[in-house]
Amino acid sequence: MNGATDGTAEPQAVRVLIADDQPLVRRGLALILTPDPAFEVVGEAGDGEEAVVLAHRLRPDVVVMDIRMPVLDGVAATGRLARELPGCRVLALSTFDMDEYVVAALRAGACGFLPKDISPEELVAAVRVVHTGEAAVAPRLLTRLISTYVRAPQPPGPPLTQISGLTPREAEVWRLMATGLDNAEIAQTMRVSGSTIKNHITSLFGKLGVRDRAQAVIAAYETGVVEAGRHGP
Repeated sequence: MNGATDGTAEPQAVRVLIADDQPLVRRGLALILTPDPAFEVVGEAGDGEEAVVLAHRLRPDVVVMDIRMPVLDGVAATGRLARELPGCRVLALSTFDMDEYVVAALRAGACGFLPKDISPEELVAAVRVVHTGEAAVAPRLLTRLISTYVRAPQPPGPPLTQISGLTPREAEVWRLMATGLDNAEIAQTMRVSGSTIKNHITSLFGKLGVRDRAQAVIAAYETGVVEAGRHGP
């Protein structure tokens, strides 16, 4: 309305593809997102293979992907989308919040994970977050999943500052992130501003070669930065 008078373009709706093998679930997810003008549900898929085909044709911004589906499961479909359509972000869904497939989906390139018993408001918020390139996984849930399913290497890893040339500050941010702290908590612990932490995280992601928080935390466990089962600083 005011965009036509002040020359400001209306923001583009986030294009969403829903992939789930249960028609009732697909319809329910669509009914949650459709009333919000910020979203446009561009298609629905009943299995992972169909999700990949439709994603190529419809070019959604976000795919809401059940990780357990026939023909091609959500993990394999996520991996294909990460390779073939890197601009398309995947938000994985599961009936269970403690599930080895979740870590597999994050490794494959999913930008987030939600259990299916979330509220409509949480789904909407998560799709928004994933669209911005952030990880839509509660930090402590992510830490719990990874410490359950990812084993650190047996010998201790090299000093953090020797991994990808991290500065001491970046190494500390990485370690605190891996113990489950969010940005505000990291900033409070390190006694610096939130914007400083964001800058450290941007640099950290570049040096680690990861695209989001989920993959950074997985890398922390796999390199021995944090030991599975030990969450404290």
